[in-house]
Amino acid sequence: MTGPDRSEAYDDHEGEGGDRGERDGADTPSNAADPGTEGVPEEPGRPPRIPLPRASVEDGGLPLPAPADLGGTPPAPAPPVFGHAVLKSLIGAWALAACSAEEATAVEEHLGECGACADEARRLREAVGLLQRPESLDLDPGLRTRVLESCLERRPPRIPVPDWAAAYDAETARLDALLQDFGDAEWHAPVRLRWFRDEEPTTRRTTVAGVIAHLLSVDGLVAVALGLDDPLGEVPPRRPTPAARTEAYWRASHVPPTRAVWAPWREQSHNLVRTVSFTGGAGTLPIPYGDFELPLHDAMLDRAFECWVHAEDIADAVDYPYDPPSPRHLHRMIDLAARMLPMALAHRRRSGLAAPAHHRHLVAAGEPGRSLRLEIEGSGGGEWLIPLDSPAAKGSVEHEVAHVALDGVEFCRLAAGHVPPQEAAAGQVGDREAIRDVLFAAASLSRM
Repeated sequence: MTGPDRSEAYDDHEGEGGDRGERDGADTPSNAADPGTEGVPEEPGRPPRIPLPRASVEDGGLPLPAPADLGGTPPAPAPPVFGHAVLKSLIGAWALAACSAEEATAVEEHLGECGACADEARRLREAVGLLQRPESLDLDPGLRTRVLESCLERRPPRIPVPDWAAAYDAETARLDALLQDFGDAEWHAPVRLRWFRDEEPTTRRTTVAGVIAHLLSVDGLVAVALGLDDPLGEVPPRRPTPAARTEAYWRASHVPPTRAVWAPWREQSHNLVRTVSFTGGAGTLPIPYGDFELPLHDAMLDRAFECWVHAEDIADAVDYPYDPPSPRHLHRMIDLAARMLPMALAHRRRSGLAAPAHHRHLVAAGEPGRSLRLEIEGSGGGEWLIPLDSPAAKGSVEHEVAHVALDGVEFCRLAAGHVPPQEAAAGQVGDREAIRDVLFAAASLSRM
């Protein structure tokens, strides 16, 4: 059965709707033609499309409204305005850093304009500094030692580090901790090595990496004696002096030392401590230094002393604080220097740099002779009687001719060549010539 034409029915309906709209005088959106269907023929058998409503807003040529007016992000509120009385009352909270950001900004702007409030703010800030001193975020250098001592008290190690090697273990660990956070700029920071030669101070410029290379090459003297690998390789210098080994290492490097030298130095220091712990025995193995020899237990103390001195050089170069060794280790280092003074005096005397021995006071080996009392004050200090006329003589209270008092760290810096002998003595009494000879002998212990 054939029904009526749907297109004709839609046209009749649209016509009726149009007449009604004209009679009512209203523009009905539902009766308007869909612009998207204009010119598109209707498919037979398809119901007519219902036109979508259109907005009745016309473009009047006016600017578009701001996003905030359409429900977007509201504008930031204007900063609060504080009066003088309110700002003055906030100065105390500002000094304690207890203000909000807006309040702090307002107070700081006000302080630039009001002299009376600026004076009060300065006084309050100074008072706050007295109430609570800023704490350093750096770890205490002695923390490692205290932790290890506490652990070893509870469970002693199966193979303990010899007491005479403990200072080297501690100082290399402290220097290693200092190097942990160094970047390229710190590794290439300039360092001036200082020592005392003959009668004059001597310097040599290098870098932080160059100092570690120096420690690596000189520690190699002990490593070779213990049967470990030589950091200089297969062609060491003819004279195994610290200076000759350092120069040879620097020359062998195609480029100036970089942070790459850190790992070999670190590994060698660990190997030295491990080896002496297993095979060190009494520490009497001779370690040649070119012009002289030291037994192993003294050589390890000497290397600990050098490690501390050069760690201070590095810390100064990067503007970082560095504390002296623990009193127990500092005492051992001072004792080594005091025991080396008679030989240093004899060497200077043979070179014509010290007054000749008093022949009327010469004594046989092991007998008491003219002596100088060296008093070291502060932590790690003590007293030593230094024989003046012969290394084989024995220090004697009855034959004491002079007395010198020095701070412990000051004496070590004198022995490192970092303090001129004329400026090192804190107090001196007695034979002026003997005092001068001993102070210059202490400075002559230094070397590159």
